[in-house]
Amino acid sequence: MICDIFEKNKNVALNHKQIAAKLNIKEPEAISTILEVLVDQTDQGVFIRPERGKFKLKELKTFINGIVDLTADGSAFVIPEDEFEKDIFVAPRKLRSALNGDRVKVYVYAKKNKGKRKEGEVVEILQRSKTDFIGVAKVSAQYAFVIPDDRKMLHDIFVPLDKINGAKNGQKVQVHMTDWPEGAKNPVGEIIHVLGNQGENNTEMNAILAQYGFPLRFPDAVEKEANAFPKTISEADLKDRRDFRKVTTFTIDPFDAKDFDDAISVEYLPDGNYEIGVHIADVSHFVKPKSNLDKEAYERATSVYLVDRVIPMLPEVLSNELCSLRPNEDKLTFSAVFVLDAQAKVLSQWFGRTVIHSDRRFTYEEAQEIIEYKSGEYAKELLLLNDLAYILRAEKFKDGAINFEGTEVKFKLDEQGKPIGVYVKERKDAHKLIEDFMLLANRKVAEFIATKVKGKNKLTFVYRSHDSPNLESLNQFSTFASRFGYKINTKSDREIARSLNHLMQDVEGKKEQNILTQLAIRSMAKAIYTTKKTSHYGLAFDYYTHFTSPIRRYPDVMVHRLLAHYLAGGKSESAEFFEAASSHSSAMEKRAADAERASIKYKQAEYLENNVGSVFKGIISGVTEWGMYVEIIENKCEGMIRLRDISDDFYVLDEKNYCIVGQRKNKKYQLGDEVDVRVKKVDLAKKQIDFSLVQAE
Repeated sequence: MICDIFEKNKNVALNHKQIAAKLNIKEPEAISTILEVLVDQTDQGVFIRPERGKFKLKELKTFINGIVDLTADGSAFVIPEDEFEKDIFVAPRKLRSALNGDRVKVYVYAKKNKGKRKEGEVVEILQRSKTDFIGVAKVSAQYAFVIPDDRKMLHDIFVPLDKINGAKNGQKVQVHMTDWPEGAKNPVGEIIHVLGNQGENNTEMNAILAQYGFPLRFPDAVEKEANAFPKTISEADLKDRRDFRKVTTFTIDPFDAKDFDDAISVEYLPDGNYEIGVHIADVSHFVKPKSNLDKEAYERATSVYLVDRVIPMLPEVLSNELCSLRPNEDKLTFSAVFVLDAQAKVLSQWFGRTVIHSDRRFTYEEAQEIIEYKSGEYAKELLLLNDLAYILRAEKFKDGAINFEGTEVKFKLDEQGKPIGVYVKERKDAHKLIEDFMLLANRKVAEFIATKVKGKNKLTFVYRSHDSPNLESLNQFSTFASRFGYKINTKSDREIARSLNHLMQDVEGKKEQNILTQLAIRSMAKAIYTTKKTSHYGLAFDYYTHFTSPIRRYPDVMVHRLLAHYLAGGKSESAEFFEAASSHSSAMEKRAADAERASIKYKQAEYLENNVGSVFKGIISGVTEWGMYVEIIENKCEGMIRLRDISDDFYVLDEKNYCIVGQRKNKKYQLGDEVDVRVKKVDLAKKQIDFSLVQAE
């Protein structure tokens, strides 16, 4: 307690009365005791007397709080919460029981050598990053362990036999860490869920979901609440809703979709203009604040799309039935309705709650066929929407939007979920048509709220924000793109957008398309949800939000609630609450994207497992100090060639020039080079593919 006073006051010299005052101690006996402690601890070497009657710490201990970033060798860097502090190195034996991602308190040693990095030791674990892990159970007659899949979890978890929950040796499980006794080498846990046998599709997909913290089922209370809604719309539900049931309306979605978020209506007006309605499932009619459904939706924040399944944000009775805009059924919606002229100029707009009746459910393929052949059901409406979408798209790019057309890999799966083929999904006019009208609705809703109140009294709202790119990252990408003959002009935001769009057009269909697109996207800032009214750089919109997918995104539910509140004349809501909710949604969105990537990597490994020994043409997609990543051109599967396996020379990384170089013969392998690779080994558990270089063989 006395030491804390000196630490808080930067170790200035204090007498015993000053210390008593800072501790709010007034009793004479207690003040005398402080003096006795100071004298005693000075004799012990804790304090020194710089002047008569005053004391100070002999050595000022420095403590910082931060997040553990574990390395492969078991040491760690603690990233301080104070952004101006440098990372603290912590040796493995000084970590105590801290794990990757934990928030910890670190004692920082006094630096002995100038310029040497700071070192320290963990003295307290303030908050565990995670206590649940996915791994393989190893069960014997005397004890059990779980070997975690997480490469940054370097400790097996000991499980008493009465806590294995029926798990058998070799099964994949979810284990909850319950304790880590002082001095024990391993933490102790209990198996809370047996996922199944390794290698089975359901087991592996559920393992990915559990690994990223997404629940495998809805709580009973949530299901009960969802099932309690009436299956039909009542007259009370229709009160104060604009009726679009007689207006031509349809949906366009993937062939395997079940949750239809959005529908489009088309009405030809007598003056030659068009009324286009963007109708979105009215999820907020069902999911009320603070209900069990709302709490669960908030926690999940998003639906998760794995290779072979969707894990919905809402129970299926809502996502696939009550809220889904299925054909030939009356549905409650929240709509953005626009009057457009033949040049796609918005002449007027209206926002509010509606009821629709979808006349037709199109797949993208069906709508595309009608657009291409200019005949079929609702051809007139589809062709009009396509013409208007082309104009909206051209305007967007003219204003500086960036056209990122990455390749999306899809798998053909057999009945057991095993991949039997890989193909690249094409994006045609039908996809872009829907996207352009969704962008229009999102932009206009954001503009409406952002400009609704003039002056300082702005309305709290949830925006989708995208910062301009970091110039250092962009310059690195520009250097790499120049190796393929592409030039990026970084003089201004508009020039960046213009040259990136030229690049995206030029690379379409070429072998380097996927790599250049992915690297370009990585050089951009990440889009986030926020209550701050900032622009969307990638789309070149001053204001942007997410209004069009409330079945699968919680921010859209918040946007619907706020829009309805303000349309009814409500006052500005709490910015603090919605900023926290936005931040949570952004984090969960990233987690869902990581889970999706993990499922793709698993399926790629599974697909190539049957192709060990086969030779493919690939393109070098990444270089590191231990190897180079190669993406197979025909199926986009990515694996690694380890430098130690290239036997014709000793290769090292030239980080500046994105290549690896042979030290004797000076042979180079550069990012973007085409190479022949043989599938050497596949590790399904680690989702890793190893290649060997055919030339080196």
